[in-house]
Amino acid sequence: MTTQTSYLNLRFFSASLTRILPNAQAVYLAIIVIVSFVLIYSLSNLLMPVFASIVLAYLLEGLVGKIINLGLPRITAVYLVFCCFITCLGFLLFYLMPLVSQQAIELIQNIPGIINRTQALVLRLPELYPKFISENKIQQITFSIQQELLTYGQNVLSLSAASVIGIVSAMIYLFLVPMMVFFFLKDKAILINWFLQFMPKQRHLTVRVWEEVDTQIGNYVRGKLSEVFILWFVSFVTFASIGLNYAMLLAVLMGIQVIIPYIGATLITFPVLGVAYFQWGLNGDQFMYLVIAYSIIQALDGVVLVPVLFSEAVNLHAIAIIVAILFFGGVWGFWGVFFAIPLATVVKAVLTAWPRLGDTNTEIYPG
Repeated sequence: MTTQTSYLNLRFFSASLTRILPNAQAVYLAIIVIVSFVLIYSLSNLLMPVFASIVLAYLLEGLVGKIINLGLPRITAVYLVFCCFITCLGFLLFYLMPLVSQQAIELIQNIPGIINRTQALVLRLPELYPKFISENKIQQITFSIQQELLTYGQNVLSLSAASVIGIVSAMIYLFLVPMMVFFFLKDKAILINWFLQFMPKQRHLTVRVWEEVDTQIGNYVRGKLSEVFILWFVSFVTFASIGLNYAMLLAVLMGIQVIIPYIGATLITFPVLGVAYFQWGLNGDQFMYLVIAYSIIQALDGVVLVPVLFSEAVNLHAIAIIVAILFFGGVWGFWGVFFAIPLATVVKAVLTAWPRLGDTNTEIYPG
C-alpha cells in the first residue's frame, strides 16, 4: 500500500512538473529567471554601480538608435548621447541638487515656527468644538508630536554623522557610473556576444520574452522620465509665478511623485498645500490660485500626459501595480519602487509566453 501511494505521489509530481515545464525551453527560461533574480538580489549592494550603469546605458541606447537612423555612425551617436548625458548630470549635480538642498534646509529651519502656529490652531479646537475634543486630549496629542519630532531630530543627527561615508561612496559612483555607461554604449555588441556564450542554444522562448519586455520596459521608463521632467518644469514655472516658497523643492517632489502610482499624488498634496497655507492662509487669493493650478496640473497629468506617453505601454491592473510596488519596494527600496511596473511587465511577459500543455509548438518530455 505504501509503495502504491509513493508511486501515485511520484506520478502526480511528475505530471505537475510536466505541466509547469512542458519543454526544454521552458526549463531554460525558468533557470535564467531564477538565476537572474538571485544574482541581482544577492549582489545588489555590492554591484549597485554596475546595475545602475546598465540601466542608464539601456535607457540611452534608444537615443543612440534614433541618431543612427539619421545616418550617423554608431561611435558618433554614442559620443553625442554621452555628452548630453554628462551635461544633464552636471546640471543635476551642480545646479538642481544644491538649490533643492538649500530650500530643504530653509524649510527644516522654519519647522519650529510652523509647529508653533499649528499648536496655536490646535489649542483653539476645545473652544470651537468642546463636545468633541477636550483640552487635556489636545495636550496629550501635542506632547506626543513633540516627542516624535525629538526622535526624528536625533535620527537626522545620526545620519549626518555618517554622511562622510555617503559622500565618499557618492564620489566613487560619480566616477565609475559615467565611465561604465560610456563603455556599455560603445562596446554593446562585444559585451552582448560575450554574454550570449553562456546562454543555452535553445533560447527562442527567452528571446521572445525579452523582445516583449524590451519594448514594454523601454516605452514605460522613457515615458516615465519624460513625465517626471514635464511635471517638474511645469510645476516650477507655476509655483514660481505664483510666488510659492520652496518652489524648486516642491516642483522636484511633484516630478518624483509620479514614480509611485496612486500614492505619490496623495503624498505630495500635503506639503504643497501645507506650505501654501502657512504662507498665505486660507483667506488669500493666492492660496486659491495655487489650489486651482495644482488641481489643473494633476488633472492634465492623468488625462493628457499618461495616455500620450504610455499609449504603447503594457496595461496592468491596479491591484497588480500596487502589489508590485509593495513587493519590489520591500526588496530593493527606492529603485524597487521606481522599477516596480517594468519588473511587473517582465513577470507578465514571462507568464504570457510560458508554454502550456496542448500548445502546438510545445515539445513534451518523452516518457
